[in-house]
Amino acid sequence: MVRRALRRHPFTLSVVLITAVVAAFGHGLRGPSFAMRIAFGTGHEQLIDAGRWWTPVTSMFLTDGGFELPLVLVAVVFVIGASERLMGTARTAIAFLVSSVLGVVVGVAVQEIGALIGELWSRRVSELVTLDPMTAIAGTVMTASAFAGALWRRRIRVVVISVALVFLLYSGEPSDLYRFLAVLIGFGLGAVLRPGTSDQWWQRSSHHETRVLLSAIVAITAVGPAITIFSRLRLGALAPLGLLLTDARPNGLAFDQCQAMRITRACLDDITLERIGGVGPVLLTVLPLLTLLVASFALARGRRFGVWLAAVVNLALAALAAYFYGFLPLSGQSFVIGFRTPHYWEVTLALLASVLVPVAIAGLVLVNRRHFSVAASRRSVRLYLGTVVVALFGLSALYVGLGLFVRDRFHPRVTIVDLLGDLPERFVPIGFLRIERLSFLPADPVTGMLYYWIGPCFWLVVVIGALAVALAASSHSYAVGLPRIRGLLRAGGGGSMGQLATWPGNSYWFGPGERAAVAYRVINSVAITTSEPIGEPDAARAAIAQFATFCDDNGWTPVFYSIHESFLAECERMGWASMSVGEETVVRPGQWQTTGKHWQDVRSSINRAERAGVRSEWTAFERLSPAHALQISEISEQWVAEKDLPEMGFTLGGLDELRNPEVGLMIACDEHDRVIGVTSWLPSYRDGVVIGWTLDFMRRTPDGMNGIMEFLIARSAERFRDDGIEFMSLSAAPLARSKPGADTVQGTATARILGYIASRLEPVYGFQSLFQFKRKFQPEFHNLVMAYPDALALPAIGLALARAYVPSLSLRQSIRFVRSLG
Repeated sequence: MVRRALRRHPFTLSVVLITAVVAAFGHGLRGPSFAMRIAFGTGHEQLIDAGRWWTPVTSMFLTDGGFELPLVLVAVVFVIGASERLMGTARTAIAFLVSSVLGVVVGVAVQEIGALIGELWSRRVSELVTLDPMTAIAGTVMTASAFAGALWRRRIRVVVISVALVFLLYSGEPSDLYRFLAVLIGFGLGAVLRPGTSDQWWQRSSHHETRVLLSAIVAITAVGPAITIFSRLRLGALAPLGLLLTDARPNGLAFDQCQAMRITRACLDDITLERIGGVGPVLLTVLPLLTLLVASFALARGRRFGVWLAAVVNLALAALAAYFYGFLPLSGQSFVIGFRTPHYWEVTLALLASVLVPVAIAGLVLVNRRHFSVAASRRSVRLYLGTVVVALFGLSALYVGLGLFVRDRFHPRVTIVDLLGDLPERFVPIGFLRIERLSFLPADPVTGMLYYWIGPCFWLVVVIGALAVALAASSHSYAVGLPRIRGLLRAGGGGSMGQLATWPGNSYWFGPGERAAVAYRVINSVAITTSEPIGEPDAARAAIAQFATFCDDNGWTPVFYSIHESFLAECERMGWASMSVGEETVVRPGQWQTTGKHWQDVRSSINRAERAGVRSEWTAFERLSPAHALQISEISEQWVAEKDLPEMGFTLGGLDELRNPEVGLMIACDEHDRVIGVTSWLPSYRDGVVIGWTLDFMRRTPDGMNGIMEFLIARSAERFRDDGIEFMSLSAAPLARSKPGADTVQGTATARILGYIASRLEPVYGFQSLFQFKRKFQPEFHNLVMAYPDALALPAIGLALARAYVPSLSLRQSIRFVRSLG
């Protein structure tokens, strides 16, 4: 086993061995001696003043002892080991040495420039000695990301850059600067070590992956201020929380100097410690960050509520930072705005970063809000906002009213003007008040409870209420209606496309007696249905007119999209027009056979897969092994990354839709048990029994064998035949038909729009090519149509359809799109 590990990961084991041996000579968990730190640690003084040129290399094998040593060893085994598997031993060694050495050298150069121009931070940290193996580890894994698949490449880069940046912003030690620079150098080094590829930089991600990444970014930046607690310098915005957890206590003399407005740093620390005397102020610091973690949780679940919560909290923190950090204590009786002299320019930059970072996070989630389609119900949002407002005004009234009643118990005695002036600070995290003048303090337990706990109580309401909305953050129609929709589908309504109604983003209308329902989504006042009405045949046909009336009452234009021709009579009876939007391809499993000339391609694909040792497996996402689930995610991300346009939605499912336990998966695994292709199938029921399956999701590895999709569909058909399934729908390629151009209403604006959409998307998504592929299986063709009531609304309908399929279509792209129609 050791011999095999040495053969596969020689560099990783070498680093582990060197680090362990050096630690043994340096007193193990107690860390290296002072002389050893000076001789082999790196930093500005070591390189510039002492000329110890070897320290950028030696410092990457030394730790400060304690828990850092086992943490580094574990990181080397897993992170460096994984990097060595990805890019080989030689490249790993190059990345390890080059990224760390250049990171330190460039960082020291930045410090030297800062010291020469008198920059405060550079002068303050110039004597610090750095021992940080994580610099080399971070640079190596960033280099290795260039050799990973699209899914993990993006995740590694987002997480590593975010963590490195957070440490730099909230800790601010030289090691954090070196590590961040090593990450950037590793990013560039990856492109150099893997030349000749076009996908080294940022690639488009799926809706699911975008949600995961944004959730991770918000969570990392929320947890970031806690780094201040463990930082030796405590340069971050939440340094007061770190001060609370040290042995520091208020110094009486320094506090007297504060009272006399003779400002010193010790005075500022004492004011801070007076403000945070107890559990309440600590909660006041932590709870806003916990609110961001709730927002991160909501973002991971695709909740639009999480977007607005993350944006509002980040913008609020930025506004507080801009207000409170815009003032500096100077001599005199009042605080005035600072930064008017060059002496404070570096402080200005640091505080500007504390404003811009949350603004950037808020902007990032708002720009990507289209990826979050699950909206909270209006009732839950109104209830949440109402509760927060009532809590804010109620607690404010309690503070002022009760404060006046016990005004003699504050020191000094307070007036209503004092209480009103201090009121906003009761709701603000302590870190933003460290340079605000202290007007009064509580002098007994009663005033202490009032002074310290008003803010935490308010933020508890904010956090608990936000968590409740996030857990149930779907529109009332979707959350309440989904179980009833599933009941109608199991009873036999909805046809082959009925399962699309269960996807997030839909709203539901139910007819009289709930015998029929319509799934729809409103885009620009156009209510587009997700296929046809669901329910008993007579009730479903009657639902056409009833739903049209419902839309008219709400001021919407109803559009029945991708419905079968059996519903056209009801639409024509109302005077509606219609047009073909695609053709569904249906195979009868009971008649499945692959003999004859027309089946040659399918037979060849099956034979090729069997010779290569490929096997098929019918399963569901919840039954997949973790390895297979991850491989399917990677396949999907690679597919999305190869497209020049974003992932489409509406009638096309993605990874999120695969997770439905009712959805069946047919996967293809090679001889190494690696997933190389996957198809998903949506069930159709009659009286609770599955009678048909509809193809939805199709993906294969970019380097996979040809014909893997034919193999999977053929194996699915054989299984459905053995199970007695009545039909197997290969679904419809959107906007594709067996006879392109054949339409009963040629020349209409919508026909031109759909034709334009099809022509623009064909090179990227290949709908017409997909339709021709499905013809290999000798299917029946069932026409799918779009029915609409008003020809004047055709441009709006076409634009709504474009936004339905590509939700990330911007306003500028939409305007350009409409203009291009002539």
